[in-house]
Amino acid sequence: MPWIDVNGVSLRYEVSGRGQQDLVLLHEMGGCLESWDRVVPHLTQQFRVIRFDMRGAGMSEKKPTPLAMADLADDVSGLLTHLGVSGPVALAGCAVGAALALYVAARLPQRVSGVVAMAPATGLAPDKKPEVLALAARFENEGLRDRIVQRFPQSYPPHYFEDSAERLQVLGRLLSSDPRAYAAMYRMLCALDMQADLPRIGCPVLVLAGQHDTTRPPASVVKVAELIPNARFQVIDSGHVMPILTPVAVAQAILGFLSGPLPSGRATAHCPAQTAHQYRVRGG
Repeated sequence: MPWIDVNGVSLRYEVSGRGQQDLVLLHEMGGCLESWDRVVPHLTQQFRVIRFDMRGAGMSEKKPTPLAMADLADDVSGLLTHLGVSGPVALAGCAVGAALALYVAARLPQRVSGVVAMAPATGLAPDKKPEVLALAARFENEGLRDRIVQRFPQSYPPHYFEDSAERLQVLGRLLSSDPRAYAAMYRMLCALDMQADLPRIGCPVLVLAGQHDTTRPPASVVKVAELIPNARFQVIDSGHVMPILTPVAVAQAILGFLSGPLPSGRATAHCPAQTAHQYRVRGG
């Protein structure tokens, strides 16, 4: 896999597939381009798939400086320029990656034809920020192991994996994350407010929630969809990190939404928290 130097940072990336449409995959916090390994084989007939390790993640450069969503958006744009991609691309992301996809769609609309956003992390409630900032400081002082091991059974339930070795591989990748970069990501989320960005998005958007996601449940995810003019909202049988837990369902959602003419319409505002089946909210 090659690296490029863009915006003063070295990024590892991969391009695969032979489709006519470009699709950029954006991983979750603590993830890397391998987060999409079980999704990509389902997409390469339809798309040319571009994925990369965000700055501070995976094998990309980890700079000891504050992080902003604008930096990550500039990296996406710089990577596309390096690859000679001048036309609009589709974006799909999970958690922080989903927020980045929506941010790019709002700030660089000429670059984006459509978005699939899974459990987007578009900001934090004010009462949660002190706890998150404290966690960031703890990561820098004590490392990530205690936090990751504590939350791993909840975030990556065993029944979603074909074997224990595959699940342990995910754990190993998480534990290899840089504590300072992880802390910078947490601080970025504390400073992030996308309330003004979401209504500016002009391209079609599919917002996905995981039915069993306890980190960002459907009732909170639908509130993001309600702010996006051309959004559909859908709940799938999954957890929080959907590309790792349910890759086939994620691939089906991406293909179903991005293949052919993209729909338009505003998402409506009803999503009962107790809903326990797949549903879609559409606008007219």
